[in-house]
Amino acid sequence: MVDEPSDIEQQIINARFQLMLTNKINGSFALDVEFSVPSEGVTAIFGESGSGKTTLLRCIAGLQKSNPAFLSFNGEVWQDRAIFKATHRRSIGYVFQEPSLFEHLTVMGNLSYAIKRASNKLNNTFYSQVIDVMGINDLLGQGTNQLSGGEKQRVAIARALLLQPKLLLMDEPLASLDVKRKLEILPYLEKLRASFGIPVFYVTHSVDEIMRLADRVIILEAGKLVNQGNVSELFSNINFPVQSRDDIGIVLDCNILEVDEQWQLMKVAFNGGQLWLPKRRDELSNSQCRLRILASDISVTLEAQRDTSILNQLPAEVIETVPEETWATTLLKVKTGDTILLARITNKSLSQLALSSGKKVWIQVKSAAIIR
Repeated sequence: MVDEPSDIEQQIINARFQLMLTNKINGSFALDVEFSVPSEGVTAIFGESGSGKTTLLRCIAGLQKSNPAFLSFNGEVWQDRAIFKATHRRSIGYVFQEPSLFEHLTVMGNLSYAIKRASNKLNNTFYSQVIDVMGINDLLGQGTNQLSGGEKQRVAIARALLLQPKLLLMDEPLASLDVKRKLEILPYLEKLRASFGIPVFYVTHSVDEIMRLADRVIILEAGKLVNQGNVSELFSNINFPVQSRDDIGIVLDCNILEVDEQWQLMKVAFNGGQLWLPKRRDELSNSQCRLRILASDISVTLEAQRDTSILNQLPAEVIETVPEETWATTLLKVKTGDTILLARITNKSLSQLALSSGKKVWIQVKSAAIIR
């Protein structure tokens, strides 16, 4: 039996859900999840198909009843033994895999539908911000059948935001889009994350989307929560099971310092130093950006190099060496400033450089290899 927390913290989302679902196709499925996360930023709900991601999101939305259950948002109880707030009373915006726009209405008509149903009177500044961040000003007069898949999803997100929700729920909003459309819409989701103070639960099975968008992640497996935490910390863990061998790397949140127009580069700072990387047009209006650096894209030297094409060289210290048993390589955990990075080198290089914990080294990161 799930008991209610005796002390409900402010600015926290507390949730406990237990339920059993049965259908003719998939048989029985049990969800048994408990977590507390800050009511800010983006919390990704990650897992393979059938792990319970959408079921959990529907429980949070009140679209799926769970008993026993508990859900509170910033101290306001949405569900417990005695209370079950209906979906329309939970102050949420919900973005589905498919845009689900009203085809008989224009884009403006779809947005007006949300505006009329918002709990608060629309602030013109907020409206303009939503239209600008989602980049749909030129689409307002068009019919929805004239839009691309990416444009439809951007309108659907804008419609959810115009409800002025306290919490935004997004159920794999890029799942129905091809690769080109996904790359088109991701910068808009990054702007959403940076522009609004609305906490988001973001369901996905994509590591790349987590890396680019999420602040923390909840990992489900067969209906159970198997891991959770800050994205940067989890994905810097060599033994983190979500990462495949080729995906192993770290995430950095950086401040943009300057742009070199001549060479189309920008300099960013993080807690371990500074990096040069190719500038990207959609980032230039921001003061921050998020980077992903794979272990395979970091090389290690004993001294700083002078004659090299690699722009980024940082002093570091080896913290840990972890042999990859089925490969001729070793993963190094190295620290530069306050930041831990991962580097993959051959066992031969490990021996030749005599690398071990405590060794002072230099790391090199190719600008062109940095992922955003």
